[in-house]
Amino acid sequence: MQEYYFSIHITYQDFEALYRGSVRNVQVVADSGKSIRLPAIKFVPWLSQLGIRGRFKLTLTTENKFVSLEKTA
Repeated sequence: MQEYYFSIHITYQDFEALYRGSVRNVQVVADSGKSIRLPAIKFVPWLSQLGIRGRFKLTLTTENKFVSLEKTA
């Protein structure tokens, strides 16, 4: 398993593009410096009127398949 930690701040208005179909992926830079792209839909559980803010841990298999996304702070 591979784990990546990152911070994210996306406004509600920017994330709203997901519902209009113009945004499908979110690209983040992990603390390690690695650039990672993942489906925006994975962040929906943490969407509020402020958007999405916080620290997250992404877990992938050794084949880079999604395992989990957890909010850590």
